[in-house]
Amino acid sequence: MATKYTAPPYMHDVLPLQPDRDPWLHAARWRALEAAFRDICRIYGYREIRTPVMESTELFTRSIGDGTDIVAKEMFTFTDRGGRSMTLRPEGTAPVVRALLEHGLIAEASTLKVYYIATIYRYEHGQRGRYREHQQTGVEVIGAQDSAVDAEVISLAIEFFRRVGILDAELKLNSVGCPACRPEHLKALLAFAEPRLDAMSPDNQRRFRENPLRMLDSKDPRDHAALADAPKLLDHLCTECSLHFERLRSHLSALGIRYTLDPLLVRGFDYYTKTAFESISPQLGAQNVIGGGGRYDGLVESCGGKPTPGIGFGIGTERCLIVLDQLNRALEVDDETPSVFVAAVGPEASARAVRLVHALRRQGIATETDYLGRSLKAQMRAASRLNARWVAIMGDDEMARGVATLKDMQSGEQCEVAIDQLEKSAASALPPQPPS
Repeated sequence: MATKYTAPPYMHDVLPLQPDRDPWLHAARWRALEAAFRDICRIYGYREIRTPVMESTELFTRSIGDGTDIVAKEMFTFTDRGGRSMTLRPEGTAPVVRALLEHGLIAEASTLKVYYIATIYRYEHGQRGRYREHQQTGVEVIGAQDSAVDAEVISLAIEFFRRVGILDAELKLNSVGCPACRPEHLKALLAFAEPRLDAMSPDNQRRFRENPLRMLDSKDPRDHAALADAPKLLDHLCTECSLHFERLRSHLSALGIRYTLDPLLVRGFDYYTKTAFESISPQLGAQNVIGGGGRYDGLVESCGGKPTPGIGFGIGTERCLIVLDQLNRALEVDDETPSVFVAAVGPEASARAVRLVHALRRQGIATETDYLGRSLKAQMRAASRLNARWVAIMGDDEMARGVATLKDMQSGEQCEVAIDQLEKSAASALPPQPPS
């Protein structure tokens, strides 16, 4: 039977039980991935930040750039009841910078390291791995311009992938220069691209007029072919950008982090300067980027602050989980099964079961019971489906003697335990469990 309502196109429900289709939509897997990310951020010294799901539209048009596809075609923008233009966040960095500036956390000669787990909204042509609502885990470092910080940010991403089991991620690296060295490259790029425009996509023809560097960010095969031999930013770097990139490569080599130089890698935002990087996985097909980021030394200033360097990345939660499914790698999910299932038969036992369940839960013991008045046999089946470790059976006979029959669902052994004792101290009343 078809339901009356469904989730919006290319948005999804994350479910409490593993679905038969798309098992990565199991909430326990999301929590496990998030827990791994939080822990690696803790080890690296990053603290969590949370920002609103929507921001002033101008924050994104000024920071990301009017000529980018995100601003031109992909933002969810609306006018609120106060007449303000608001946008559901299409990326995580600009909101973080706005929040740190607004609350005075960005100070001179200090380094601020934060991480976030946030939903992102982009009106894209949806497909597997490309959703209009998706989640990103990301980090930002504000206030440090040393290339060693770039290496730290990249190593954090690589270590996260390693920890969760994504061992085939390939790191791609480039430098996109700075305002001092880009003009010469753009001049050469325009001269190269103009006679090839007829062979490019309509989008790239528009980018040629509005934001030429974005031509290199195209995913269209026609554009890749036309621009395969385009002038490279690496050949036009100023001395500062060149030295920064050389030092970064040296740090990565010292850390044993392998990478591939990709001279066409520019990322999708205008705010990037110097370092740009992506991690890709062959498990995803066309949408193979699982994370990426770069340096944004002019973003804080464009948002109203003093000139302050910054670098960060974003990693797609859905894409990571899809890759793990493809690789058949299991995450260590938290145990959602109850330790005790209280099976009560009869009005008196059911009333006492309410008290017992409450007492066990207050002792920190995961406990479940039946609220449908089912037979003992049906309740035992329910306990088995839930993988409960113990079942406390309470019927007329047990109530008359003030005990519960405690059944070990693994061994099948049974014993009697005083209900009062269970309520007071389940730890001493439950038989010790054998080591796993």
